[in-house]
Amino acid sequence: MKFAKQYLESIDGVEVYPIISLIIFFTFFVGLFWWVFTTSKKQIKIMSEMPFDDNLKDHNQ
Repeated sequence: MKFAKQYLESIDGVEVYPIISLIIFFTFFVGLFWWVFTTSKKQIKIMSEMPFDDNLKDHNQ
């Protein structure tokens, strides 16, 4: 672990990477929650029936 700490300390600007990863993580989940709460019930029903829809399977083949 001592080697990793010394290696990371020698990289210029390394402290920005955890901040960027947190922003990406936060943005993804905020976008996901927004999509879940704004998607219509009709669209969710259509997507939930897709695996059982024989007409859709015929179009993909």
